[in-house]
Amino acid sequence: MVVEDDAALRDVLVRALEESGHIVDTAADGPTAELLGADDSFDAIVLDVMLPGRDGLDVVRALRALDVRTPVLMLTARITEADTVAGLDAGADDYLRKPFGIAELQARLRSLARREPRERPPAMACAGVRYDPASRRATRNGRELNLTRRENIFLEYFMRNVGRALTREMISAALWPSESEIGSNVIDVYVRRLRSKLEAPGETPLLHTVRGVGYRFDER
Repeated sequence: MVVEDDAALRDVLVRALEESGHIVDTAADGPTAELLGADDSFDAIVLDVMLPGRDGLDVVRALRALDVRTPVLMLTARITEADTVAGLDAGADDYLRKPFGIAELQARLRSLARREPRERPPAMACAGVRYDPASRRATRNGRELNLTRRENIFLEYFMRNVGRALTREMISAALWPSESEIGSNVIDVYVRRLRSKLEAPGETPLLHTVRGVGYRFDER
């Protein structure tokens, strides 16, 4: 995926990468980049720092918080060492300063492709629910749950915290790390949607409301 708000540069990058045999998706702003990148389906992301809506540093932080492991090559017109360090600390794998040559960009991407893949997280299971973070596939007693991207993220967070009472503030900070504030009603809506898919008739409830606190995931 190429994320660049300069349409002319974006077109040049796409054309060059496609001529090299790559299949390229694009985004022109931060929120779109985060939405597409969260699926963890790309071999690499070329990500500009200065983007409308949300800058590249916030995007890569949000993706890493969601355990997206796609290699990220950041592009920037900033030239100081501190800027480079900020990008790498945010979770980028490499940093390329503008202006740059297409040959160097392609060499950086080949280098990222040769790196050892990060270890994939193991599948999780509780009370008949099985969730595989690598494939984003969720089942309960063999039944496909067909969750949306955000519902998958909620389920993974709850299953990593089985038996623990989670406040809405904790959920918001974990799942929307780049947002200053998320209304509690938004969290409640997602919990209701997830609960409706998790709990078929006759199945034990798993997502419990903890009065005055938030939510707990377990079979008790």
